[in-house]
This record gives sequence, structure tokens and C-alpha cells, in this order.
Amino acid sequence: MRNTMNNVFTNRVQAGLLLAEKLGQYKNSKAIVLAIPRGGIPVGFQIAQKLNLPLDVILTKKIGHPDNREFAIGSVSLDSFFAEKNFGVSQEYINNEVKRIRELLKQKYILFRGNRNPVSVIDKTVILVDDGIATGNTMRAAIKVLRKSKVAKIVVAVPIAPLQSDEIKFAADEYICLKSPANLLSIGNHYDDFSEVSDEEVLNLLNETTLKT
Repeated sequence: MRNTMNNVFTNRVQAGLLLAEKLGQYKNSKAIVLAIPRGGIPVGFQIAQKLNLPLDVILTKKIGHPDNREFAIGSVSLDSFFAEKNFGVSQEYINNEVKRIRELLKQKYILFRGNRNPVSVIDKTVILVDDGIATGNTMRAAIKVLRKSKVAKIVVAVPIAPLQSDEIKFAADEYICLKSPANLLSIGNHYDDFSEVSDEEVLNLLNETTLKT
């Protein structure tokens, strides 16, 4: 049985409701909630419902170095990308990887959203949501690709993240985190229920937001 003495959140639903309280100023505004799948979707859904905002997924995937695919030199989204310039990688390689990765992301988006187009983020306030931050790599990548998409403002909203998250704080325009333990070993240890989120659950939640998007 899991030791729940140090747990903070009952589940992702409760975490989303608590974040919505902190984001009240954006209720009925022109902001958009973008959630990182899959764990961020139940959190983002609660925020979007409470604040009467559209909800969409943000899909990103790293560009791996040609000599070591696990080493990230950039990231790709459905409509933008960034790549570091100091790794001696050819532009041809970058272009080919962006094309290849974007096709994979399009297939994933179709799984989640069918043939609907992504919600436009240009000149919008984006509330970027996940169920927690561990290494921060996914969140940093999402922020970088959003900057390339000409958003007006990025609000990072997460239930829990390490105390040392300065890079993400500085990269975002606003940073909301409910709990920041000094030694964050596992996000799941701070939830009573941190069950895996299925594709089916993601689909169901996103389908409930169809009329709002």
C-alpha cells in the first residue's frame, strides 16, 4: 500500500480544480488551455470547464542528434519547431526530421481530435498545463515551440514541480505551481491516485469540450 502521509493531491481532477482557483482572472477570457497528454489532460479539462475556456492538446516531440537520437537538439510541434544551432547539425537533417516528426504528431492529433484543426494560439494567452514537472524537459520544449507560434502570453500552470524550476519560471510569462518540494523524486508520490491516463480517457475529455473550441 502506498504511503499517503506526504501526498498532496487526491487525483488529477482535484489538482485541476485547485489550479482553476488560482487562474480565476482568466475566466471567460480569450485565453486557451493547452494540456500536455496524457496526464495533463484531466488537469487541463477541469481548468477549462471552470474558467469556460477552450481546451486543446499540445503535442511536441524532440529532435534527436544524428549521432545519438536520445540527445535532444530541438523540438517540433504541429505548427512550429526550434533547433539549437551549436551542435554542428546540417539544416538538411533538421528539415527532414521536422517533416518526419510532424507527420507522427499529425497522426497522434488525429487520434485525439479527429479532423478538427488545432485551436489557433496566435496573439492569445496560453495556459500550459501538465500534471506535474519532473525534469522539465517536456515543459521547456512546449514553451519554446509556443514562442515560435507568436502567442501573446504563456502561463505555466502545474500542481507540483521541483523547488528548483527557475528556467521554466523565467521562460514563462506567468508561473503557477501549487506545491514545490525541495526534493521531488516522483510526481506520482504526491497523488493518492496517479493512475495511468488512457487514450480513451483523453478522447472522452476532449470530446466533451467540442462545443467550446
